[in-house]
Amino acid sequence: MTSFKQIKLKINFVVGSLFYTRYALKSYLYSRQRDASARYFKRPPTKEAFDNPGKLLQAESTSRGANFYFEQTELEVCFLTPNLVRIEWKGGLSPVPYAIARHDWQEVETKLKQTGDRWTVSTAALQVIVTVDGSLTFCDASGQTLREELPPQRKDYGWIHRASLRQEECIYGLGERSFGLNLRQAKDKQQKPHAFRMWNYDAAGMYGVGSDPMYICIPIYMSLHSAGSYLIFYENSFEATFTFVENAVADFEGGALRYYFTAGSPAQLLERYTELTGRPPLPPRWALGYHQSHWGYLFEDVVRAEAKEFQARNLPLSAIHLDIDCQVGFRAFTIDPLRFPNLASFTRELRELGVQFIAINNPGIKCSRESNLFLEGQVLDGFCKYPDGQLVTAPVWPGWCVFPDFTHPKVRNWWSRQYQYLLDAGVAGFWHDMNEPAAFVSWGDRSLPKETRHDLDGRGGEHREAHNIYGLLQARAAYESLRQYCPHQRPFIVSRAGWAGLQRYSWTWTGDINSDWSMLRTTISTVVGLGLSGIPYSGSDIGGFQGNPSAELYLRWFQMATFHTFYRTHSSNNVANRTPWYYGEPYLSIMREFLQLRYRLMPYFYTLAWWASQKGYPPVRPVFWADSQDAALWNVDDAFLLGDALLVCPVLESGARMPTAQLRLTRHAILPKGYWYNFWDDTLLEGGQQVDLAAPLERIPLLVKAGSIIPMEENKQLILHVYPSVEGNAKNIPDSRLPTPHSLYSDAGDGYGEWRLDRFGMVRDENGLELSWETQGDYAFPYQKVRVHLHGIKLQQVWVDGTELACQGQQIECDPFHQMRLNFLLADTSKTQN
Repeated sequence: MTSFKQIKLKINFVVGSLFYTRYALKSYLYSRQRDASARYFKRPPTKEAFDNPGKLLQAESTSRGANFYFEQTELEVCFLTPNLVRIEWKGGLSPVPYAIARHDWQEVETKLKQTGDRWTVSTAALQVIVTVDGSLTFCDASGQTLREELPPQRKDYGWIHRASLRQEECIYGLGERSFGLNLRQAKDKQQKPHAFRMWNYDAAGMYGVGSDPMYICIPIYMSLHSAGSYLIFYENSFEATFTFVENAVADFEGGALRYYFTAGSPAQLLERYTELTGRPPLPPRWALGYHQSHWGYLFEDVVRAEAKEFQARNLPLSAIHLDIDCQVGFRAFTIDPLRFPNLASFTRELRELGVQFIAINNPGIKCSRESNLFLEGQVLDGFCKYPDGQLVTAPVWPGWCVFPDFTHPKVRNWWSRQYQYLLDAGVAGFWHDMNEPAAFVSWGDRSLPKETRHDLDGRGGEHREAHNIYGLLQARAAYESLRQYCPHQRPFIVSRAGWAGLQRYSWTWTGDINSDWSMLRTTISTVVGLGLSGIPYSGSDIGGFQGNPSAELYLRWFQMATFHTFYRTHSSNNVANRTPWYYGEPYLSIMREFLQLRYRLMPYFYTLAWWASQKGYPPVRPVFWADSQDAALWNVDDAFLLGDALLVCPVLESGARMPTAQLRLTRHAILPKGYWYNFWDDTLLEGGQQVDLAAPLERIPLLVKAGSIIPMEENKQLILHVYPSVEGNAKNIPDSRLPTPHSLYSDAGDGYGEWRLDRFGMVRDENGLELSWETQGDYAFPYQKVRVHLHGIKLQQVWVDGTELACQGQQIECDPFHQMRLNFLLADTSKTQN
């Protein structure tokens, strides 16, 4: 017999499907209009094309490198740092530097040397070899070849750029991708190597494995091969296609061939890239907690009841997100006062529960003289237009819409002012949707006509160039607004679309993901790939946006998301509202445990966020981050590291065929070298091998790197979880130059006041451990007590700053210290599982 819940889900699906039919005619008319525009406003061909640069005629040194003059073009090699070089082949539109955060670079000593038909431009760290035909070779300081490029090819408006790939070479990045981590292994539907499109794209309701392109396309990739690793970033926002077979091919439809090369470890690559394009600011601490959302929160009472239900069920909650149904006619910068009649007092009420109110905002402005936004934008001449001066209109949620030209400074300033009244009403942050920009279509591209004109900060240009940076510049306008109107609070913005540099302004999420096991697995690669593309704060709609996951799938997704930076459940309007209690027991109790674990781990998360702001390291990292020279880790995409200390191995397939009582799954995993403790039972595992780990319904495999100290908190007490190194491991001593797993960053959790950084060292000898504690900064120690919890080895005696303290099992309660000595029983060494 069909249950009431199943009947209700079917009704929701039908109602939700009918919801979209109101846009059918508008979508058809717009699709015809867009295609007619493409035929009418054709670009004339140019005379700039060539198959190769021709012969090298002359080379001359410059203050930062060298210029090379070929028969067909010029080449500039410019070192910004000893290990970061900008390459530019002259020709095409130079980019407006929206992606670039740093322009003042210290002087770099370079040398130019000729050897036969080759010229070498070098620093103490890198060599760029230019041959007479325009081929380039990049080498490290020892002369080891890292990358070999073929002469570039000039098209009418764009470029084709090729580089040779080694047989074992792996490629990662390109922004947001729905494939495995190593993009060189990606296949299309015919099982041929996939061609990746650079064109931010609305996945329109749901997407699956292999959907391409996605919402955030960034022309950056990282390479790993036997000789080392390097990173390439193309400063070109035009549509492009990337392929990785025998060669890495970047085929741009327009713009200049300007790109940046750097070499080093993955950490060094991200540090240098984010020095160029900007580091992510430290978020408010609450943003790292759990967020609940659903397309369907129609009334204030519904949101209030849900927030109180979390509290009643002892489920931590930090924010609730409202989708477009809270707005008046789906219009930007509106919240319906009939359904949310007391917004300021309501947001205050939520804050008293520890819950922040997050509102949605889309860029499309309803094309109506009854809209003040429309009238203001017209007065400013701030909307996108066709080449003949007519407004570009396209259907989105409010109906026929116009689109602000965020590439114009005055439009960004105008847009920034719109956030103020919602901030005054207590809205704590915003999520930007539909900002690729997206339009409803019956066929073809789901965006504005490519002929659409943009200001591009006075230079002028087309949507072909502005499309991929549209969401980035909307996020910039919002970020600057929140900084201006709430100067003592850190902005919180989530943007669906963006480009290089988005990390300076916004978080992101993986959009309208389908609800199935394959997408659970793919989410790992997508989130890790975004981190390797410079965007450290991301996550997925837990359980998937579209579809109704089984209880098991939702639970496994929830467990994985506990260790992602953006921790949010969200779903469509035609599926069930997913809350931790929706599936009943035992799922509710298990999710409660993971929610509470997330909040106990907040000091660790917050410290990783601080390191991201300082160095650009993503908190969620590929497993090869632990040892990028270990080729066995290069293709691991079913697990990830959280910081350096935690290895997370989510359960990615169903075990629902077994009765719940017998659900005792195992999970296969590849471990990096070294030793790893099982987080749940302290079993010690030797790394550098493949293992099977227990994965019952209530747990996912979670391992801790030996030699780590993980700060956690509970009841205003700091707990330092100490996982001893194994004899023979390197000593772990605090170093002010380097981030280590044993550091703790603290401040007020918001604003820009005082801070402190606590660094912990650990040295193991025959009989025990020596712990050290150093502190920087003026922020008062925020915890009432300290507890040190030793894992894996039985504790015998403890001295704190020369005074012996009594042990409480494996724990010691104390005040902050300078030195701690922990002796343990050698006969009780950790259980090691091979």
